[in-house]
Amino acid sequence: MPISETMFLSGFTLFAAPFLRLSAMMLVAPIFSAPGLSVRVKVLLATLVAGLVAPSLPDPQLDSLFGLQGLMLAVTEIGIGLMMGFVLQLVFAAAVFAAQAQSMTMGLGFAMAMDPQNGVQVPVVAQMFVILTTLLFLAVDAHLFLIAAVVESYNIIPPGNIGVPLESFLRVVTLGALIFSGGILLALPILTALLLINIALGIVTRAAPQLNIFAVGFPVTIISGLVIMFVVMPTYVDVLGRLISQVMSEVTSLFT
Repeated sequence: MPISETMFLSGFTLFAAPFLRLSAMMLVAPIFSAPGLSVRVKVLLATLVAGLVAPSLPDPQLDSLFGLQGLMLAVTEIGIGLMMGFVLQLVFAAAVFAAQAQSMTMGLGFAMAMDPQNGVQVPVVAQMFVILTTLLFLAVDAHLFLIAAVVESYNIIPPGNIGVPLESFLRVVTLGALIFSGGILLALPILTALLLINIALGIVTRAAPQLNIFAVGFPVTIISGLVIMFVVMPTYVDVLGRLISQVMSEVTSLFT
C-alpha cells in the first residue's frame, strides 16, 4: 500500500510527541541522566518506548509539524518531560544536602570525590549517600515507574495540547523545599549527636584548659560521626524510601 505524504507526516507527528517527552525526561531524571549512560542508549530507549506508545495515542491534529504550532508542541512536550524528571532528582539533591551538612559537622568537608550521578565533586559522605539512594531507587523500580508515569501523562495532557498549566510550575517550585526538609530529616540524627559531643568537648576543655582540643576533638567527631552514621543506617534507608515514594506520587499528580 503506498504511503502518502499526509500519512507519513501524521505518523511522524504521533511518534515525535512521546519521543520528545521521554528524551527530555531522560536529560534530567536520576539514573537516565548519569554521565556513565551513553547518549546512544538514551536515544535508543526513548525511540523504543516512543514506538511502542505512539500507536495508542490520539492524533495531535496539527496543521503542520514544521510551523509555529509544531514548534509550540515540541516546547510543550520537552517542558513536561523536564518537569517530571526534575521532580525525582529532588531526592538525590536532598541526600547530597544531608551528606554535606554531616560532613561539615564531622570535619570531613575537605574530603572530596567525584559524584558519578551528577559529575561534580562532593564530599565522600555525599558520594556514599548518592550510591545508597541510587541502589534504593533501582530496588523499588522507580526508573520503570518514571517511564510509565511519562506514558500515562498522555491521559492528562494528550499530544497536541499547547502549554502547561501554571499550577504545575508552582507545584514544582513548591517541591523544591523537599531538598531542605528531606535533607535535614536525613542529617538530623548525626547533627544532634555531634552537637552533644561538641558540648561535651567544650565542657572538658573548660575543665582542663591545658588539653589540646584540636588534637582530640577532630578524631573524636570524625570517628563518632562514622559510628553513628552506620548505627542509624536503617533509618536512612527508611527515610529515603519515604522520600522516593512521596516524589513518585507527586510525579503522577503533577498535572492534575
